[in-house]
Amino acid sequence: MTGTSAPPSGTGCAECLAGQGGGWWVHLRRCAACGHVGCCDSSPSQHASAHWRSSGHPVVQSFEPGEDWAWDYDAQAYAELAPLTPPTSRPADQPVPGPAGKVPADWRRHLH
Repeated sequence: MTGTSAPPSGTGCAECLAGQGGGWWVHLRRCAACGHVGCCDSSPSQHASAHWRSSGHPVVQSFEPGEDWAWDYDAQAYAELAPLTPPTSRPADQPVPGPAGKVPADWRRHLH
């Protein structure tokens, strides 16, 4: 079982918020090794899996309210995960997709 005491890097995708890629996300994933928050593989920029490829950190946890599953990119399978340092999700009032004001009206056309 893996887990980290590192807090999440923020409440949204670090790279999207920094202006890299599409600038918006569908869902968020949190790296179990370092706390990096990236966007899911349905999102235009797929920053969570890009973080795995660049860092070698294979396990992410959903960073969505009410979800507690984890994924191991190396094994391409769900993973067991020790509890992570709170918060364990984005704020419940944060829109999905997000962030507010950055999501195009035709966002469904941009999904992977």
